[in-house]
Parts: sequence; C-alpha cells; structure tokens
Amino acid sequence: MEELIAKRYIKAIKHGTDIESMKKMTAVFSALAESFKDAGFVQVIGNPSVSKSQKSEILLEATKSADSKEIDNLIKLLVENNRINIIPAIAESMRKDVADTTKTYYGIVYSDSNIDVNVLQDLSAGLSKKFDSNISLEFVKNDFDGIKVDVEDLGIEINFSKTRINSQIIKHIVKAI
Repeated sequence: MEELIAKRYIKAIKHGTDIESMKKMTAVFSALAESFKDAGFVQVIGNPSVSKSQKSEILLEATKSADSKEIDNLIKLLVENNRINIIPAIAESMRKDVADTTKTYYGIVYSDSNIDVNVLQDLSAGLSKKFDSNISLEFVKNDFDGIKVDVEDLGIEINFSKTRINSQIIKHIVKAI
C-alpha cells in the first residue's frame, strides 16, 4: 500500500523536475529513510504527543543542507497528511525511478570462491550490452556453491550451481549408457 502512495507522490514530483533534481531528492530521501532504522527516531516521529509542526521542524532541519523548496514542500505535505511513515517507500521508489530513467543498475555477484575484477568487468559489460543499460556489479563472497548474479531492479537472477551441473552431467552419462 505504501508503495502505491509513494508512486503517486513521485509521479507528481517527476512532472515538474529534471533528472538531476530527482537524483538530489533521491539522495536526501535515502538519507531520511536511513533515519527510520533508528528506533529512537521512529519513536519520536510516531509519537502522537509530538505536534505536526514539531515533526515538520525535525524533518526540515534534517534536510536543510539540500536547500530545496521541492523537498521542503514535500515534507510539509507528508507531515500534514500524516504520511511521514512512507518516506522509506518514497526513497526506494525514487531510487528505482532514477535507475529506470538513467538505465543505470547495480547488481551483486555471489560465490564461494574469489572472482577476479576483470571477470566482474567482463560480466558487467556483457549484461550491460544485453540489456541496453549500464550495470555495475559487486562481488560478495558467501557459501553459494557456484556463481549467482542478481540485478534486482531489472529482475535478473542468473546462477550456476556446481552440484546442479554435476548432477546433470551424471544424468546425461547414465542416459547415454
């Protein structure tokens, strides 16, 4: 539900701004969304005894460095409509919208063995060409037995499991015999 409401706000914001302003707003709202991970902040913002003007003042002070009337107006609107709690959803929706607009995506490569930086660059270049976008990949070592590439915003998940490949080879050999 929050995502749907957030998309409405983003649609209105996007209508009157350029991509650079959207990137700036995304950075600001992402920083605000991080604040929602702090229990103390959530307790203050969610407290009914804290007035709307005080909540607005807290949030506007946090975004003061951005020096943007659009951000200030959006925050005032969210406070007035009791929708402060959707700020993390707005930040995520903004991030996805900017990624879709600029065709710049971020992905993660999982494996139990180390992967060379050149291999990551080649994989990134190949995926970028295939999907006509700019995809940057980061390596994360974990216990996955093989290689798994995940670009969540594009809905891409590619994996090669050593155990699955071995079992398929065995099945193929058994069928051949």
